Amino acid sequence: MKRVLVTGCSSGIGLDAARRLTAEGWCVVATCRRRADLDARRAEGMEAVHLDLGDEASVAACADEVLTGGPLDALVNNAAFALPGAIEDMPRGALRAIFEVNLFGTHDLTVRLIPHFRGREDARIVNISSVLGLIGIPWRGPYVATKFALEGLTDVLRLEMHGAPVKIVLIEPGPITSRIRENAIPHFERWVDWQASPRAGQYRETLLKRLYQPSGKDRFELPPSAVSDRIVTALTARNPAPRYYVTAPTRISGVARRVLSSRALDWFARRG
Repeated sequence: MKRVLVTGCSSGIGLDAARRLTAEGWCVVATCRRRADLDARRAEGMEAVHLDLGDEASVAACADEVLTGGPLDALVNNAAFALPGAIEDMPRGALRAIFEVNLFGTHDLTVRLIPHFRGREDARIVNISSVLGLIGIPWRGPYVATKFALEGLTDVLRLEMHGAPVKIVLIEPGPITSRIRENAIPHFERWVDWQASPRAGQYRETLLKRLYQPSGKDRFELPPSAVSDRIVTALTARNPAPRYYVTAPTRISGVARRVLSSRALDWFARRG
């Protein structure tokens, strides 16, 4: 039985992936921040370890606990949060907070586990990026910045690990059913003083409605199982692809980034 660590297993992609991999016969180590979620994962037959990616001590403790529990064959870096709002309204602390979780904590956990992975026969590191790691859209600047950075870090890691028994894979979902929008509200309320913004009218007409008055699924939205399918492939394929797109918007954005001029790409991105 192979053992995999999956981060961000409270809901959405991480939870679905943890359940899918358990059903596929993997020994899953699921990380969450809240005790209730950890207890729920244990009740489902998983190992469960506390992890707060924004806390360096928590990352170190998680890595130690996981490796003490036995050999580890794979890591799925899924945990992340969104912070919507206009770039000009983001204080320095807001960017620091989202980078600590979405990039720095993910990187920290990964490099703590790589020495162990070098001793395995066929280890895998799977980073969950986003369509917003390919193309930026308005009101999503901080999240876009972290995913662009994750893409670059992952690409270089893949090059550097060539020849080592560790395969590095990116998965880039588009709109997926999850709680990311709901979970973004506390971060938005903490960091963005939208009422003092010169864009206050735009906030009322666009972002606030999207955050607080969800209108159902996005046009191309898929369930988390669509991502889990790709995670399983990334972990089990003899020679996995460097990246996997999930949903039509991601595939379209991947092509658009390669073939469109900057002006045309801006027009495309403004349409959301």
